[in-house]
Amino acid sequence: MALRKFKPVTAGTRWRIGNAYAEVTTNVPEHTLVEPKKRTGGRNSSGHLSMRYRGGGHKKKYRIVDFKRNKKDIAAKVVSIEYDPNRTAFIALVEYTDGEKRYIIAPQGLQVGATIESGDNVAPEIGNALQMKNMPLGTNVHNIEMQPGQGGKLARSAGSSAQLTNKEEKYAVLKMPSGELRKVLINCYATVGVVSNSDHSLQSMGKAGRNRWKGIKPRNRGVAMNPVDHPMGGGEGKASGGQPRSRNGQYSRGLKTRTKGKGSDKLIIQRKNGSKLSTQS
Repeated sequence: MALRKFKPVTAGTRWRIGNAYAEVTTNVPEHTLVEPKKRTGGRNSSGHLSMRYRGGGHKKKYRIVDFKRNKKDIAAKVVSIEYDPNRTAFIALVEYTDGEKRYIIAPQGLQVGATIESGDNVAPEIGNALQMKNMPLGTNVHNIEMQPGQGGKLARSAGSSAQLTNKEEKYAVLKMPSGELRKVLINCYATVGVVSNSDHSLQSMGKAGRNRWKGIKPRNRGVAMNPVDHPMGGGEGKASGGQPRSRNGQYSRGLKTRTKGKGSDKLIIQRKNGSKLSTQS
């Protein structure tokens, strides 16, 4: 992926670093694979504001992405690489030999005209989906299932991937993007390669209005509020708010938020900080 640094023609472009979209080949989505997307503006079913700092933004249509890759042993040709406003990664439009079209998450290096396939006996090449028991150790994978047939859940955002480090009887050991070592059932499907658009995190909006186009409203700091509005509010001058916490008092540092006794704890070999080992079963 390539980034584009804008010339300071206006105040909004002075600090803007945007995506050059060098990999994107078309700006018109496949009309049979889009559907309306309703916006909530942060309101729940009662109409009450339950999530602050959301609302507005440009209209979007949802692209129906195939996370299951359940069309087995049928080759598909990559027709185009497209931008998806609903996710950080690019998506690829593929057409199977029987004429069906689907969207998949585009891995890095996938080119228009390439052939991909899903199945138990396919080669572990970029864009192919297969069970992890049939992959060599060290393979970088994304769109990883947690239960067979469930569809990919892990490593789907821009630039992310997990590495297959070991195989056991029932489980494959993956090194997750966070550094966590985790077991996943070895007959789960995953797609070979690293997710595209790896430089997404290096972009700079340049102006507040670009975030408004995304549906993100300005967020005011807790220390700038009054004590009645936030636990960190009040004080004279630039008095600190103490330990950072949320509006309802939950600490943002040092507080473990993972549910104790969660069923998947036994599948975690090493936490992302490398200090806590789970009980092996």
